[in-house]
Amino acid sequence: MARVLVTEEIANSGLDELRQAGHEVDIRLGLSPDELLEAVVGAQALIIRSSTQVNAATLEAGKDLLVVGRAGIGLDNVDVNRATELGVMVVNAPVSNILSAAEQTMALLLSQARNIPQAHSALKQGKWERSKWEGVELHGKTLGVIGLGKIGALVATRAAAFGMRLVGFDPFISEERARTMGVQLMTLDELLGESDFITIHLPKNKETTNLLNAESLKKTKPGVRIINVARGGIVNEADLAAAITSGHVQGAALDVFEKEPTTESPLFELPSVVVVPHLGASTIEAQDKAGITIAEQVQLALAGDFVPFAVNVSAGEVSNTVRPFMGLAEVLGRFLGGLLDGEPADMEIFYQGELAGVSNKILTLSALKGLFAATGHEGVSFVNAPQLAQEHGVSVSEVASPDSPEFVNVITVKSGEHAVAGTLLTLGTRVEMRIVSIDGHSVEITPTTHMLVVRNNDKPGMIGRVGTVLGESGISIDQMSVAPNPHAKTALMVLSTPSATPQSVVDVLNSSEGLFGIHLITLK
Repeated sequence: MARVLVTEEIANSGLDELRQAGHEVDIRLGLSPDELLEAVVGAQALIIRSSTQVNAATLEAGKDLLVVGRAGIGLDNVDVNRATELGVMVVNAPVSNILSAAEQTMALLLSQARNIPQAHSALKQGKWERSKWEGVELHGKTLGVIGLGKIGALVATRAAAFGMRLVGFDPFISEERARTMGVQLMTLDELLGESDFITIHLPKNKETTNLLNAESLKKTKPGVRIINVARGGIVNEADLAAAITSGHVQGAALDVFEKEPTTESPLFELPSVVVVPHLGASTIEAQDKAGITIAEQVQLALAGDFVPFAVNVSAGEVSNTVRPFMGLAEVLGRFLGGLLDGEPADMEIFYQGELAGVSNKILTLSALKGLFAATGHEGVSFVNAPQLAQEHGVSVSEVASPDSPEFVNVITVKSGEHAVAGTLLTLGTRVEMRIVSIDGHSVEITPTTHMLVVRNNDKPGMIGRVGTVLGESGISIDQMSVAPNPHAKTALMVLSTPSATPQSVVDVLNSSEGLFGIHLITLK
């Protein structure tokens, strides 16, 4: 059972999933930064939304943290780099609110075009002002979409239904993809100059912060209206207010602000501006989706499994072909680490068979995680294993071949002078791991928690000698595989035992005539 600290309101559907999984859900809303530093101590998971600032100090205070879950898309309130350094997984719910955000964009677009909030407010104050709040039609107007990801694409589809002409700027999509959305791709400057309405759908980063500022706003078409449901700070609020005051920009509708929560902005005084307090994801449906999604991601992270929406795990897509081999790859990495005397050397991983034709990034990452975990490195995770390799000067390479003579698929992991290979066997309805080669010796054994690798002179009596030493020490042998090496007149034994073999017993084996190169292997 893990303690999951929740610092912002999350849908009960997600929290109930965590409780049903046996985790302690500790809800503490409205924490100050200092209170958060105290509350995070002892928590294995932290779930937040957009208000909680998870900085380096918070991550360092949470020494037991395995995962930070953001129930939403943006991660500008999380120090992802420091989390990666500490091996803390950062996950989000990237598709939970895309429909809600797209619909919020359309709501603000229409509100800005027809002055609905202003007319509503005036009428409730007893003012019948039909002529003052005259608006414009969307039909026939040009909508500039900056960012054509999931939300931008949904907005484009909906705006097309209103008869708007669609232009877009996104350096990461092709002309063909844009055409399927009915969008004409342009440079940013071209889009600014042609659009009657501009809507922003970008993440906030160094490249996008202050994207629309005094200089770029001068390039916009006179009378343009600007919508931002993405992230505060992409539009410079002071510069936008100045452009509206000058009359160059007709109006704006904003759901997000540079500093949140906020009740002060130069934009709030302008009658042609519509503002709402970050409601893009504030629908019942989006909150349910975000809560359930983040609960699922956190549960996977706490179990040590691969997490699809982990933003700081460089694994790419994980296909159904690859997923069953993740456990095997980590076991092979751990087994290999047990054979090494000291730090890992450069790691090579060979994929043979069907695995050679798919992306194996997650398998390589799993093997690397196992290798460092088995060589005395604490807190190794999918997150920081590549960083550990870089820090220790360990390069990682992959070789793929469709040929696999004996098995459908084989994974071989090599570091220094040692190599271990394994496969998966289907036995009826079961799928079992098998280690099939150790340092070039052909073996076949099921990996278990406690194993022993023994090298010996290839002569009669060696197996009996090992069995006698273990038996006299009260250690049973569950499995054994023996592989001779006729070229060197030596052999290799690999055994599994129900409990760990004490170092004193290993010393006795090492001192026995004809036995050498003994390694304890722990796979857990």
